[in-house]
Amino acid sequence: MEDTLSYLLAAKADLEPQFKALRTVMSALNMTVRLSGADKADALPMQRALTKLETAAAEVENDVLETAVAAFTADTQTALNNLAFDFAGDLRAEFETRGIHVDGRPPTLIIGILTFKIDIGARKGQWFYGKDPLTKPIPLSIAGILKAYDRQVKRIIDRTLADNFLPNLRQAWEDCLKKRKQRPSGGRINLIEVYSQMILNLQNVRFWNQPSRRTFKDYERDLFVRDLALANEQSNPPFRLGVATKSQADQASRSLWLPFDAVKGEYYSDITFD
Repeated sequence: MEDTLSYLLAAKADLEPQFKALRTVMSALNMTVRLSGADKADALPMQRALTKLETAAAEVENDVLETAVAAFTADTQTALNNLAFDFAGDLRAEFETRGIHVDGRPPTLIIGILTFKIDIGARKGQWFYGKDPLTKPIPLSIAGILKAYDRQVKRIIDRTLADNFLPNLRQAWEDCLKKRKQRPSGGRINLIEVYSQMILNLQNVRFWNQPSRRTFKDYERDLFVRDLALANEQSNPPFRLGVATKSQADQASRSLWLPFDAVKGEYYSDITFD
């Protein structure tokens, strides 16, 4: 009997994980069956159910199950797309009451030089200027989105180039040159290095005497990008920008995206002055 007991225990131990996996996947399937049988697709519960089904199905090898997961995935994506289009339509209508035209289609809407990217699954969206996020992901509330947009009108859209921007930019470039033992070819300095030097140059004696967040004067990256774009749009700007290589464009520490409009732009890696 002892041998038989050991065989039985071994069989139980071998099958128990499969039993647990099947029980989990059956629970997930019951939920997705209920959602698929509803009169109207409910996108967000479907997305949550799909996540559970995919996790459970990964532990079970079954061709029929794999087909079912693929079908439910497609239906869920369609439902999410429809929900995004409905929300985008409501948002578009609100902007049009202000006389503001909205281009694009979900998940990306274009409002002037800004874009709003919708993550319908997370029920959040985010404002961008070029590649730079202007806000954290915010709930998909029409009022909240419009309020965030109004703040960016003042910060980005209506921003004008300060008289001291170009002198400060050139000074930062010259300071970076002075730190080198040998002048780089063409006087090219990494654009992010120059931006960092501009921030250092902004700090006053109070900061250097007592460095802290309270005494630090920030110059947000999105504002620098906007100022640089405004300066670059001037006729015959006194500087030249070098287009980034692919490896440089993949790193925010080596390049930045300079917008030409809401969606078009170029990655630049270095700057030089005449």
